[in-house]
Amino acid sequence: MAEITYLQALRDGLWEEMLRDDRVFLLGEDIGRYGGAFKLTSGFLEEFGRDRVIDTPVSETAIVGAAAGAAHMGLRPVAEMQFIDFISCAYDIMTNYVATARYRANLPTPIVVRGPSGGYVRGGPFHSQMPEAAFFHTPGLKLVCPATARDAKGLIKSAIRDDDPVIYFEHKFLYRRIKEDIPEGEEILTPIGKANVAREGTELTIVAWSAMVWKALEAAKELEKEDGASVEVLDLRTLLPMDDDAIFTSVRKTNKVLIAHEDTRTGGIAGEITARITEHAFEWLDAPILRVTAQDTPLPYSPTLEDFVLPNVDDIVGAARRVLAY
Repeated sequence: MAEITYLQALRDGLWEEMLRDDRVFLLGEDIGRYGGAFKLTSGFLEEFGRDRVIDTPVSETAIVGAAAGAAHMGLRPVAEMQFIDFISCAYDIMTNYVATARYRANLPTPIVVRGPSGGYVRGGPFHSQMPEAAFFHTPGLKLVCPATARDAKGLIKSAIRDDDPVIYFEHKFLYRRIKEDIPEGEEILTPIGKANVAREGTELTIVAWSAMVWKALEAAKELEKEDGASVEVLDLRTLLPMDDDAIFTSVRKTNKVLIAHEDTRTGGIAGEITARITEHAFEWLDAPILRVTAQDTPLPYSPTLEDFVLPNVDDIVGAARRVLAY
């Protein structure tokens, strides 16, 4: 049993898949000799060689395009966005080509596009975004957002083995802050499309994913201590496909729902979750569904302003108390 970080777990998953399947290769900016911006791929070049660890030009469109072409020819590329914010540069090829290739021409496109996402690191507007909602509307893509070290490993392995294109949002705030005991040599394959109950409860469900799961868990502990409330935390883990059954099961159990995500409020995925609950589990609700999200503004560099813009534990606790009061 070894305690490893979120970053190390992700690295181990990549390493194991490259050892297991020689069709898997990596491409991205500075991932080879430099080892990546966060040193996640340090040592991969020496182990697997230049044909399987490829440094690319600074062009996200070219990276995803090359990955798609390689996937069509039978390979399983893992493309890194140095920061997930810059996946917007590849939006056209991701949505108009990669997501539709199997539908249009029966072209296999088993690619993973992964990258550091999220804020709370004082990275400013170009290095702190959670752009999952931009791709959530696109049929043909899968979106995963691990919150734990175990799921960081299990989801990257499942994503690489999946026959559909997967966008893998890894939260940089969690890289070295989250640690977990994972048995050495254990095969971990977290299923894509299955949520996880991170904390059992009976009076309120908090739906969250990625780093917000940890803030929801902290809020749940505070609510139990201060208010005696029993709060369930549902970690979605996967946004596309979304585990509706897990959401509805929790709603039927607690009858009250709060949705917390790091992305901005307008057009955020919390709105879609709210709609699904309203359509399929409305009769089980005893209170309005509330959302805790980032404010609708670009993320600032200033620590004080970033703390104001991004959702925090106090925001979740306050909203939870409002729902529980009904």
